Amino acid sequence: MKLRHSALIIFLILAIDQFSKVYVKTNFFYGEEVKVFGWFKFLFIENEGMAWGTVIPGEYGKIVLTLFRIFAVFGIGYWLLDSIKKEKSRYLVVAICLIFAGALGNIIDSVLYGVMFNDSHSHLATFFPKDHYGTWFHGKVVDMFYFPFIEDYMMPNWVPIIGGKEITFFNAIFNVADFAISVGVGILIVFNKRAFAHHPKAKVVNYSSTLDDHHEDEN
Repeated sequence: MKLRHSALIIFLILAIDQFSKVYVKTNFFYGEEVKVFGWFKFLFIENEGMAWGTVIPGEYGKIVLTLFRIFAVFGIGYWLLDSIKKEKSRYLVVAICLIFAGALGNIIDSVLYGVMFNDSHSHLATFFPKDHYGTWFHGKVVDMFYFPFIEDYMMPNWVPIIGGKEITFFNAIFNVADFAISVGVGILIVFNKRAFAHHPKAKVVNYSSTLDDHHEDEN
């Protein structure tokens, strides 16, 4: 796969990701929910840390996480360029493109959104307000896609550990960037052999040497 094709994939994912986040941020109140189907909702939340709402404690926890993400993106970017240069499998290149675009999309939130928007709890957020909710590198990642296929189901008492408790499946709330990363990782897992298959380059034939050998055999 050529570099321009990879760049196009990354650009499209970033465009869709950022458009959806900005739209939700400026049109939804924090915690606002819009039901599309019974099993699919838009639910606006903001993630202050890592996946599943995990946070790094301490005054500098957020900036440490953001810097780690930036270094990780540089590493993924190098992996992508190296894979393109060495003409690796399309499966591998596409997977890296998805992971790279997803990671970069969430980094944009972490680096910029703190100064780009104000708080969304009591009013709709606006662009570059005076009362922005954070500072550089302290933005929150916007999530909105919610697929509660089974919601608030009471488990029977005889079920070990979770018996008698209400459960929701699938209770993760994510964004386009998260989805791209998950698909990219999924490709590497499901199509592992194809993604990391070794494709030896075609053997270069020296036609002049072949002709010389042929003439020597005739003599």
